[in-house]
Amino acid sequence: MKNLWILLTVMALSAFSCSEPESVMNDGLYSKADGLYGLTNNGYSGGEGDQYTDFGENPFINASEDPVSTFGIDADGASYANMRGYESDGYRIPPEAVRVEEFINYFNFDYPDPSSEHVSINSETAVCPWNTEHYLLRIGLKGKELNGDRPPANFVFLIDVSGSMAGEDKIGVLKSGFKRLTEQLTENDRVAIVTYSGSVSVALESVSGSETDQIKKAIDKLTAGGSTAGGAAMEMAYEIATDNFIEGGNNRIVLGTDGDFNVGVSSTKALIEMVQDFRELGVFLTICGVGHGNLNESMMEQVANKGDGSYEYIDNGDQIYKVFVQEYDKFFTVAKDAKIQVSFDPTFVDSYRLIGYENRALEDTEFENDTVDAGEIGASQTITAFYQVVPRGSASGSFGDLEFRYKRPGQEQSRLLVHSLNNNRDEFALSSENMRFAASLAGFGMLLKNSEYSGEVSYDQVKEWASSALSYDPFGFREEYIELIDRVRSLD
Repeated sequence: MKNLWILLTVMALSAFSCSEPESVMNDGLYSKADGLYGLTNNGYSGGEGDQYTDFGENPFINASEDPVSTFGIDADGASYANMRGYESDGYRIPPEAVRVEEFINYFNFDYPDPSSEHVSINSETAVCPWNTEHYLLRIGLKGKELNGDRPPANFVFLIDVSGSMAGEDKIGVLKSGFKRLTEQLTENDRVAIVTYSGSVSVALESVSGSETDQIKKAIDKLTAGGSTAGGAAMEMAYEIATDNFIEGGNNRIVLGTDGDFNVGVSSTKALIEMVQDFRELGVFLTICGVGHGNLNESMMEQVANKGDGSYEYIDNGDQIYKVFVQEYDKFFTVAKDAKIQVSFDPTFVDSYRLIGYENRALEDTEFENDTVDAGEIGASQTITAFYQVVPRGSASGSFGDLEFRYKRPGQEQSRLLVHSLNNNRDEFALSSENMRFAASLAGFGMLLKNSEYSGEVSYDQVKEWASSALSYDPFGFREEYIELIDRVRSLD
């Protein structure tokens, strides 16, 4: 902990001066449900200055040489919302900002509920629509529903109020979002608010979640201005979370920021070291990124991954409503350190490629190692993964088997689930709506990523596939996606 304190001190001293504060609307944005919608263009130039890490693309792997594929799940959907934010302001999407798995996992899928376990598994195979000599293997997971049995929450809202956060699309959207989250709380929950700019401040000591007016008033007072001491603020937030820790509850920091700590790559490592330390105490981390122009998504996504948490991007009022209201139960983790290991049968598989999840790859030996960090699954959350499979000859045997490991919250020993992969090999047009819609998103993501593996996929095709898979669309996100395809195409 001494070394950690030194690192955090250096980070705090490395903070920089940002722009002068601007006036900010108290309530920022609203969802369509409120009758108002959208962001004004805040003058940034196409996201110039935004920071991403380009992890490239997974290649095809020879199944005879390496038949086993292992990765940690990624339940985030931030990359899709970030893409939509670029489009909304009329800017082309940076290919390095596209993480295909997050395009897919932004959406809900009609997967079966778990029975005795906290996670259900399903699979399906169909002809690959962008290369008909290949197959798509879809793997679907779903976290159990809370069904009204929601554990008490201990939240710390950690809000960046530095000068770089000035504007309706940054501090404005965060204030609206945190007030939305406040409306979901009960007397069994607790909330504290920590803010940071050049210094760290406790804007609200931990209070009961029933103190809605008090919490909202504290949020309304927030304005942006000054430099950025994010590392020290995060440490204080973790201390408050541990001081008010609820056994068996949802102990979680929700950080709202553009990630502009301005302390370089070494500070990202220091932040990861810190969240890993507190992760062991049972405190989760959710990061909500906002704005463009100096968005440090590279740091935020990596820190959220290592903090037993999730990363969201908030681009408009509807996204506030989605994250903080419609999908509020995702804040409650039902499966920790979730890992998938697929063993392909070289008798029937020539080669395979995992689509996306490039930064979630694990060594095969790490699958059974319960000390290795992996992804988290929230209540009711669905996760999808695709393999593009090159069959060996005309044989129709099973592609292989799947094993899945996860830990229940509060437990340190993982549970093993075994699943026999579906081998129906349907024509794509006859596959399920889950397959067709997810394949549309995978193809769309590969187009925007300028993927070398996109084959013959086109915007017309991804729109057609999605349009044939609309019967399950509880919040209208699929309809919105179809409209978005044409708008994105016009940017080229």
